[in-house]
Amino acid sequence: MHGDKTTHSPDNPREPLKSYRLLSLTWPIFLENLFGMLLGVVDTIMLSSYSDTSVTAVGLANQILTIAGLLFGFFTVGTAVVLNQWLGAGKLKDVERISALSLSLNLMIGLVVSVCLLLFPGVFLRLFALEPAIMEQSEIYLSVVGSSMFMIAVNMTLGTMLRCRGMVKEMMLLSLAVNVVNIIGNCIVLMEPFGIPVFGVSGVAVSTWVTRLLAMLAFLLLCRRRLPHPVRLIHPGQISGEDTRLLFKLGLPSAGEPVSYNLSQGVITYLISMLGAAALTTKIYTQNITSFIFIISMSIGTGTQIIVGHLIGSRRKEDAYRSGLYSLKAGLLLTMSVSILLYLVSGPLLGLFTSDEEIIRLGGQLFLLSILLEPARACNMVLISSLNAAGDVRYPVLIGIISMWGISVPAAFLLGIVLHMGLAGIWLAFAIDEWVRAAMMFFRWRKRAWERIDMVSAESVNA
Repeated sequence: MHGDKTTHSPDNPREPLKSYRLLSLTWPIFLENLFGMLLGVVDTIMLSSYSDTSVTAVGLANQILTIAGLLFGFFTVGTAVVLNQWLGAGKLKDVERISALSLSLNLMIGLVVSVCLLLFPGVFLRLFALEPAIMEQSEIYLSVVGSSMFMIAVNMTLGTMLRCRGMVKEMMLLSLAVNVVNIIGNCIVLMEPFGIPVFGVSGVAVSTWVTRLLAMLAFLLLCRRRLPHPVRLIHPGQISGEDTRLLFKLGLPSAGEPVSYNLSQGVITYLISMLGAAALTTKIYTQNITSFIFIISMSIGTGTQIIVGHLIGSRRKEDAYRSGLYSLKAGLLLTMSVSILLYLVSGPLLGLFTSDEEIIRLGGQLFLLSILLEPARACNMVLISSLNAAGDVRYPVLIGIISMWGISVPAAFLLGIVLHMGLAGIWLAFAIDEWVRAAMMFFRWRKRAWERIDMVSAESVNA
């Protein structure tokens, strides 16, 4: 269990991930996340040739879908924490049981969310002050794509089961295939091949729905072939209250931080809508591009969580502590470098989306401020992932809620609206919030209070 030369295999999850090297895990996770991000970017680029109104409509609908998807994170995040530590300790029967429970619970929640978005899309979109043309297209997209949220719930859970076992290359290839299917679908509904009429936003929505269906089927096939136990569901009457409480105990606080973040982003998007359509469109274009930096941070965080969880499960807490600090340095340096590079080429990049000079000018300001913002965000994602992997799940969400709602939202209103700094002021508020939270997370990790949390007994590891 303690030899570094042992390679990881799905059939022997107690064996450590190869050399615990961050790079061997992170690059496939990065490409998987990149391909996932490209789904939205490709939609935006292809729709931008159709109309800017469509881009705004789909961007706002996707923000609601992102918040809805966080409902599945309660169990998915908790499942990742449990699986990483239990796989490190070799508790195989427990791993199978908790995987089936998580899949069953997320599927039930996903079906409820899908029905709500299918039938009542306008209820959620009225939170924004939208023009009638944008509102109409957003409702169409949110209704159709929202009805597929149960597939996202299944895919997230199955992906967690695979990723915790180190099967990151398989996930990367699957994500690439999904992108190819999505591009083909968008070409069919937007580019008039073989004389097929343009279907616009409704066509992109249907293309997304079909893509998600095919992705879910591919996930099920991959799990059937690679996991040592079959994927199964648990009858609602047989759900274990003890296991459910464990997932809630870990998952609810762990998922609370991204839920709070996205809800605060929803409020700030409303503030940006007060600045006009150009500001709202600039935000969507800029975030589509800078999301490239975001997925670097997210990939390093995910890889770190797997490594730290397995190390703690095998009682190697000193190695876990050092791994967290190493990942922090790597994330900070890498995101800083990429942020500077993207700023230098921000004009041509924004030109891929629009020819509006005002949008390109505003976007350039945001890229400059992203040099300050993105490294702080990377620190947060790495440190929060490390703390979650250790079972220290309450502190990050508590600090996150206080900072987001006590700093980010008020500062965005003050700087962006009251002091008339516009989008630049709102981006500056983001940076202040991220750096305050990064400092708090760093001191928490250095304090090492998480070492007192014990989810795996020494007897389990030595058995």
